[in-house]
Amino acid sequence: MTIIVDYRFPPAINAEKQAKTIAIGQTAGTWSERHSHRQEQLQQHLAEVVGIREEADGYKVARVRFPQINVENDIASLLTMIFGKYSMAGAGKVVGVYLPESYGTKAKLGITGIRQRLGVYDRPLVMAIFKPALGLSAQDHADILREVAFAGLDVIKDDEIMADLPVAPTHERLDCCRRVLEEVRQQTGRNVLYAVNVTGKADELQRKARLLVKHGANALLLNVLTYGFSVLEALASDPAIDVPIFAHPAFAGAMCAGSDTGLAYSVVLGTMMAHAGADAVLYPAAYGSLPFDPREEGKIRDILRDRNVFPVPSAGIRPGIVPQVLGDYGRNVILNAGTGIMDHPSGPASGVRAFFEALARIEAGESFDPANLPEGALKQAILEWG
Repeated sequence: MTIIVDYRFPPAINAEKQAKTIAIGQTAGTWSERHSHRQEQLQQHLAEVVGIREEADGYKVARVRFPQINVENDIASLLTMIFGKYSMAGAGKVVGVYLPESYGTKAKLGITGIRQRLGVYDRPLVMAIFKPALGLSAQDHADILREVAFAGLDVIKDDEIMADLPVAPTHERLDCCRRVLEEVRQQTGRNVLYAVNVTGKADELQRKARLLVKHGANALLLNVLTYGFSVLEALASDPAIDVPIFAHPAFAGAMCAGSDTGLAYSVVLGTMMAHAGADAVLYPAAYGSLPFDPREEGKIRDILRDRNVFPVPSAGIRPGIVPQVLGDYGRNVILNAGTGIMDHPSGPASGVRAFFEALARIEAGESFDPANLPEGALKQAILEWG
């Protein structure tokens, strides 16, 4: 079996030469006459350039086919092979990686499993983020959770910068919030997921994740790119960690934002996350508060769904753009809002209700023009943010 990688080169770069350099240098490398008796064996490890196409802007995309025998069925060895030392060679960007279906780690739960845990099958999920990101006590987190959970929220997550800090240690946050989750279940029959941020040094992360699950965590959040894909793979493969893992994109810009270097967002937040075991992946929405290419967003969405992974467009999601999000995504999407829920003029519970009002109006085919909206949470949100 083979792995296909697309590399994009600027017009001034000799794409054919660079692609051949990658095919040889990132695999068997060169060998001298003294290795001629092993040429057949070495040849099995060589990659080959299988095509070069020119795009309208003069850039060229070279496709290189790598033998799968060169890697260990994980993301770390894959990245080392396809872009390791060559990533320091100058202009050239990985814009596509095509892996065998069996490569890597599959989501333990993914779209179908998360829906089963929540008992919600016929609509998008609504997700919030604890805000302010820092400075809240564990009890503050529980109080916020109580307000939004009883308003109908499906999922809430820690902010990605909320580590295991003295102001609200991770286990205290979990203990306080777990009691609220049980209240909601007892009084409404609904399950709500709380994705607790797993942080720490490499030798602690898996132990901490297991302990959080043992103590009642029903979802985890991981900053995959700062802690490493190997950590995600370890958590996703651990049978004791039987909860969904929400993968955060923090640090992705450092790897992906360069126009002629690095890797495409769809490779890092799509292909790599989907083959490393994430159950849901957060990334910026093109119509949100961060600049993002809608073509890359579309690729990420499709790559994730092909592996049963929930797409979670984020950063600037608010009730007024729900029609656009659903037009692009349909029902298999998680609507993730921080400001769009927590800073609602009438409070976080109204922020949640505004999203459900938006979903109901879409279902009924009704207008989002403020002049046609009844007084309520959705109208307030649209007047506040558009």
